[in-house]
Amino acid sequence: MALEHVRLSQTARDQLITLKRRTGIAHWNVLCRWALCRSLAELAPPPTIKLTLDSNVEMSWRTFGGELGDVLWALVKMRCRIDGLPLDEETLAQQFRLHLHRGIGYLVGDPRVSDVAGLAGVGLSEPPAA
Repeated sequence: MALEHVRLSQTARDQLITLKRRTGIAHWNVLCRWALCRSLAELAPPPTIKLTLDSNVEMSWRTFGGELGDVLWALVKMRCRIDGLPLDEETLAQQFRLHLHRGIGYLVGDPRVSDVAGLAGVGLSEPPAA
């Protein structure tokens, strides 16, 4: 695996601070795992955007994934296959970053994520109609 460090944009960092405050989950890596899974569950692929990884939030892949690191990487690979993307390390790393950042944005924008119970309920049902 080519991805050894996970670094976030300043926007994602700010969104994670909001999520930490709302949910009481103190660790970046736990929230990032939720965010990755939230994005991977979307039917549409994430838009290809230029990410500026300019925050001071950085963690090793081992810290990010913990015991689930191999499983999470396999899910990224599976998603790339489903989306018809090549499975080279550069594409996988790019898609991982795009999914992670999209997922963080989804979680912070979801009105159900007002506490840890709301976070746990994401994906179990459709969001309320606006």
